[in-house]
Amino acid sequence: MISVQKFSFNGFQENTYVVFDQQKNCVVIDPGCYERHEEQELLSFIKENGLTPLALLNTHAHIDHVLGNQFVLETFSIPFYLHENDLNTLHSVENYAHLYGFGAYKKSPHPTHFLNDGDELVFGSIKFKVKFTPGHAPGHVVFYNEENNFVINGDVLFNGSFGRVDLPGGDLETLKNSIFNVMFKLPDETLVYCGHGSETTIGKEKRSNYILQF
Repeated sequence: MISVQKFSFNGFQENTYVVFDQQKNCVVIDPGCYERHEEQELLSFIKENGLTPLALLNTHAHIDHVLGNQFVLETFSIPFYLHENDLNTLHSVENYAHLYGFGAYKKSPHPTHFLNDGDELVFGSIKFKVKFTPGHAPGHVVFYNEENNFVINGDVLFNGSFGRVDLPGGDLETLKNSIFNVMFKLPDETLVYCGHGSETTIGKEKRSNYILQF
């Protein structure tokens, strides 16, 4: 059995996830913790549940999803996974963080592993298939757990909406292709954990998502 714990961090109300198994292995996905109390909330959950972090995964590298990268990596000394196409996205954060009020942003370390479409990641009994889903960001990926029927989807799909495409590297047609030809190919009952807001399902979004109007 795999469990998913969600935290909402920073001014963008970004969703950070800790995914863990019964053996207490865990991975941290998109740590958006910036304020000290946010870092402590994440750390306390991991410590109080006796979890052992094995990796940090980024769906993509926009500022709200990487604010806590350095904190997590320095605290736990674990490998860091990102798609290579989002390296420029990651390294540009320090140039504009102050414009969004994050003047104390701690620069994210460089990834130790690059993700590719179709990769199968195994951390304890946590298994993810990596699916390349650009459009919101050039190196965006999602992490699909087939056994437990869920996907950590970052900012591709939202409940009734989809990721913005007006940021550098964004493109509507590319995002539509990711949604229709990758996300919507997943089983309808797949639970979608979003980068912002509440969860949804693939079936619900296939029936009613705003992207259908484009």
